[in-house]
Amino acid sequence: MKKDFILATFEDDRHVLAATKKARDKNMPIFDIYTPFPVHGLDEAMGIKRSILPYVTLVAGAMGLLIAIALQVYTNAIDWPIIVGGKPFNSIPAFVPISFELTVLFGAHTTVAAFLALNKLYPGKQPHIFHPEQTCHTFIMAFEKNSVNAEEVSQLVKEFGAVEVKEESADVK
Repeated sequence: MKKDFILATFEDDRHVLAATKKARDKNMPIFDIYTPFPVHGLDEAMGIKRSILPYVTLVAGAMGLLIAIALQVYTNAIDWPIIVGGKPFNSIPAFVPISFELTVLFGAHTTVAAFLALNKLYPGKQPHIFHPEQTCHTFIMAFEKNSVNAEEVSQLVKEFGAVEVKEESADVK
């Protein structure tokens, strides 16, 4: 599906951050901002909520821990109880290495899968590059043309040091 965008190009991260804050103050919906490196404070300025990934990792790690303990208790005390060196069937210190490993394994793999799913990063996805130097040193602020006043956006971004303001159509999902 093709969408029309108003693109503002900046050369400095401070300018794009200030323009973002002002656009949010004026209730202008920003489609996205493309930066060559992380800009501290930009997420808050755009109004992006915190990620749920830490919670996904916590739940997955807890599941790994519970599965590891349940597996070891079942194996050592119920299915195949063997007394080794006079230790009891359920020796908690012996469970630590396996429990740690499964906690990390479940947490890590589930977090990677959740990250890819939440960001819609699937094999074969083609990114749209609005500007040839977008990943090099240029900052791009994109507004959907049908959700903002083009003249108001142009005036706002030029006030904050936009080098170029243009309209472009793109296939964005």
